Amino acid sequence: MAKLTWGLKHEALKTIYKGAILPLLLYGAPVWIDTMKYEHIRQKYVRVQWLINICRAKAYRTTSSEALCTQTGITPIIIRTEVAVKQHNIRKTRGSQTPEIDNVFELKDWTHPTDTVIITEAKDYKDQLVQVYTDGNKCETGVGSGVVIFIGQEITAQIKLKLDSRCLSNQAEQLAIIKALETLESVITTDISPHTATVFTDSRITLDSLHNANSHAYLIEEIKKRLSRLEGTK
Repeated sequence: MAKLTWGLKHEALKTIYKGAILPLLLYGAPVWIDTMKYEHIRQKYVRVQWLINICRAKAYRTTSSEALCTQTGITPIIIRTEVAVKQHNIRKTRGSQTPEIDNVFELKDWTHPTDTVIITEAKDYKDQLVQVYTDGNKCETGVGSGVVIFIGQEITAQIKLKLDSRCLSNQAEQLAIIKALETLESVITTDISPHTATVFTDSRITLDSLHNANSHAYLIEEIKKRLSRLEGTK
């Protein structure tokens, strides 16, 4: 269905991959994730993604899986599987005796689809004047978030936050992004050109949640609302 010069186009193959192939690859992942420690099993698993990426990129069959993922913008399947397992474990802990701390976002407060800002994962960010670095972590000593904002080579703002020990790492990551966006509203002035900023985060769960129109967790909705507000101030 997808040859080098004819057949299904890039977007159609992307839809087939995300809607049909990926759910099959991730089915039951929390049960068998431990088998990924064996290289021969990992390679069989990666090959499935490699095959469709070859068709999407119209590339030579000698192209590596890593290069194809970069070219097509698809998360490597091993990383995507680990994310799916982590998301499952997070949902599972909600029924434990130590529930995570989070607010409930009522249906009436959800971001309207027409107000949703498109999240773009930048590949070329070296020339961006405003760069924002966010991070969050949970360890034995506690849970915390941090933000650093650069304008050019100068640090414009630094934020450190200590959270309740019951908070999760992804919540710390998301709160850091919220505080960064809140600070950007006052940092980015009219004399800064271009009127844009790049936010750096290593939270794949957060990025996937922002891309997911069905994700309405409180912190995710807060990020969407602040992005929409910043988009309107351009």
